[in-house]
Amino acid sequence: MTDGTPRGALTRAFADEWGRIVASLVRTTGDWALAEDAAQEAFATAATTWARDGIPRRPGAWLTTVARNRALDRIRRGATERSVLAALREGGEAVRELEPDDVPDDRLRLVFTCCHPALPLEARVALTLRTLCGLTVEEIAHAFGTSPAATAKRLVRARQKIQRAGIPYEVPSGAALPARLNGVIAVLYLLFTEGYAPSDGTAVVRPELSGEAIRLTAVLADLMPAEPEVLGLLALEHFQDSRRSARTADDGSLVPLDEQDRGRWSTVAIAAGEQALAAAERSAATPGFMLRQARIAALHARSLGTGRTDHAAIATEYAALVVMSPAPQLALARAVAVGLAEGPAAGLALLDELEPTGALRASSSLPAARADLLRRAARFPEAAAAYRAALDLVRTEPERAFLERRLGEVSGAPG
Repeated sequence: MTDGTPRGALTRAFADEWGRIVASLVRTTGDWALAEDAAQEAFATAATTWARDGIPRRPGAWLTTVARNRALDRIRRGATERSVLAALREGGEAVRELEPDDVPDDRLRLVFTCCHPALPLEARVALTLRTLCGLTVEEIAHAFGTSPAATAKRLVRARQKIQRAGIPYEVPSGAALPARLNGVIAVLYLLFTEGYAPSDGTAVVRPELSGEAIRLTAVLADLMPAEPEVLGLLALEHFQDSRRSARTADDGSLVPLDEQDRGRWSTVAIAAGEQALAAAERSAATPGFMLRQARIAALHARSLGTGRTDHAAIATEYAALVVMSPAPQLALARAVAVGLAEGPAAGLALLDELEPTGALRASSSLPAARADLLRRAARFPEAAAAYRAALDLVRTEPERAFLERRLGEVSGAPG
């Protein structure tokens, strides 16, 4: 929520218009760096002009016009790209206010270009954050624990690859669309997950990342309103984000779901999740991967009103997800859900079938899940051993603090 001051209007305009303006300039100039620089100059100009002259009637159109004029000036000064200059002159050079919605699919094209499979995954995420969200190089570097210099090089290489490889600035059509859309969804899901449950470091959540993922997914859902998996992802993000403030204890440690203060859950976010989920259900002929995950998150969210969590229904959804994907983390989540629905022994039996290979071998998630079910079964010495095994693999400080607390609880309990 922003105020009615020029600064508040600029903050709101940045969130709403940055990606739209950059997308329009990339389409017209073909130069990613120029598009970002011109957009940045437009917002810098607005910071002084709006404070002096007041907020324009249509801030987005004002910013789009100024950004295009800045790009035009740069091309003029460089005396290059005459064909682009001619294109920019079409319809009048400078003074008329340009509508930011002149080409409504520009942002959609930009999303698909940023997330092209020819680019490495980390480059896709960085390029998406920079180009569509307007995060600075320093902010992206901080978010992913790299240096600004390394992040800048990654962005340059990604832009160069797009231009040299002739990656088209378009939304794929026909049979190519589902696979490419899945790649876009995967990038946004990764971005949200890294914000909601960071893979490293000292933070329980990183709202700057999860917030940007939600905003980008909402843009994609607005541009593709009949795509159930996009809507499913948006619903999942809202449901998960509703619990964000309850996931951290006063001492900064992690609070597990069943111990969270539900009074701190956001009813606004839950309502947004329900709305997106309902739209996804209406659009889906059969439930997809994201839609099923959204259903699971919804079942947790609905416990706020019912006072109980339907773990059996959650286990059923995870069983369907396991059929859809061989990811071992899904099999692990199903085992935990079965343990909560049918008793710890049933869950432990499923965990015994999981081999600690691949991602699970280096993760604390498998021994931590085993430890929790053993604790619930009152098999405290075995639980303590499993908690120690999890502590050997843990990567985040909040999770370490939580596991150490649990280890203390079961070590002092009679076995």
